[in-house]
Amino acid sequence: MAAKGEMVYAWAKDAETLKKGECGGAITALLKYALESKTVDAVVAIKKGKDLYDAVPAVITDPADILTTAGSLHCGTLLLPKIIKKYLNGAKDSKIAVTCKGCDAMAFYEMAKRNQINLDNVILIGVNCGGSVSPVDARRMISEKFEVDPDVVHKEEIDKGQFIIEFEGGHKGIKIEELEEEGYGRRSNCRRCKMKVPRQADLACGNWGVFGEKAGKATFIEICSEKGANLLNGAQSKGAIETCAPDPKGIDIRGKVEKAMLKLGEEWRHRDFEGLGAGKDRLQKIMNESSRCIRCYQCIDNCPICYCIECSTKKPWYIPEGTVPPGFMFHLIRFAHISDSCINCGQCEELCAVDIPNALFMHAQQVELEKMFKYVPGRDLNPPIHALAEERAERARLEATGSDMIYDNVFSE
Repeated sequence: MAAKGEMVYAWAKDAETLKKGECGGAITALLKYALESKTVDAVVAIKKGKDLYDAVPAVITDPADILTTAGSLHCGTLLLPKIIKKYLNGAKDSKIAVTCKGCDAMAFYEMAKRNQINLDNVILIGVNCGGSVSPVDARRMISEKFEVDPDVVHKEEIDKGQFIIEFEGGHKGIKIEELEEEGYGRRSNCRRCKMKVPRQADLACGNWGVFGEKAGKATFIEICSEKGANLLNGAQSKGAIETCAPDPKGIDIRGKVEKAMLKLGEEWRHRDFEGLGAGKDRLQKIMNESSRCIRCYQCIDNCPICYCIECSTKKPWYIPEGTVPPGFMFHLIRFAHISDSCINCGQCEELCAVDIPNALFMHAQQVELEKMFKYVPGRDLNPPIHALAEERAERARLEATGSDMIYDNVFSE
């Protein structure tokens, strides 16, 4: 029986799952087992819509439909926790299994701290992530750099430092480093990311570290919680998956790949943040860029940290209704709101109608606060800096009024 802290290679036993799933189809098999065993009421995952540039969130309750989500979509840039909050009541009255990349996992934790997600009812199956590519940029990159019609591409992959496409009649790969030096490649927030293996999930899965005869035929799984161990052991006992011990060389390779990705993320942080300038120069750049804002609220509505029932930026005494572009106070309110907890998911930048580099501004602030206060968002359930400040302020108020009320949760609705 596998236990928390152990690592295994795993693959599906079902022939169809083996064929359609990637890396042996272990994740697909685990999700199917979770539904069949009634461990969960639903699975939330991503499936291909019209084409591989169209990632669609899916809520699945029939195990037979799980195969529609098999495989990966690097041109999918969705963030699932906010969708679960909005459409599934934050898993407060149902049990859900969900696949999640690093920023998803971080968002789940930050939203759980704010009582927006019930993590007790969620099984997180984390996937190693080297980054994602915006759909529009992916089509442009394939057309201009690969010199291939994007509509004939039927599969893409990021592997061994390359972005690889497959199309009728052949395949082609170009180094990520080369693509990004020329303005193509991964989203800017993905380049800066240092959450490559989401070990705060219940299981951390992927192809990094699968070595030898199992390469391409199995998934490397790190068991990160008792919940994850129970799911894996249950699936194995019911014949949904098979496992074996990982090759020691594979464990070493996995560590080296992760280390290289983290180093690359640090290099991009240095480059991006240095490019922002410092002090008044940085402030002026942010003011200039944000002056294009049309106040569409996509950055707020899709941010996992923004959760207020009544948003301050929508109050007319702060920003008069209809003011476009809004005054800089609009952006300062938002910066202050999430400055300690930005997880660099990139949704605020990805969905901005006028291409303001919001994620860069937010992430740069968060990293500076992290240096000062040592608070790293999305890693555990420790409260953020602002929560501690709010709690101290509230306790002081209660003491001043002589109240004996215990203020238990600064994030309660």
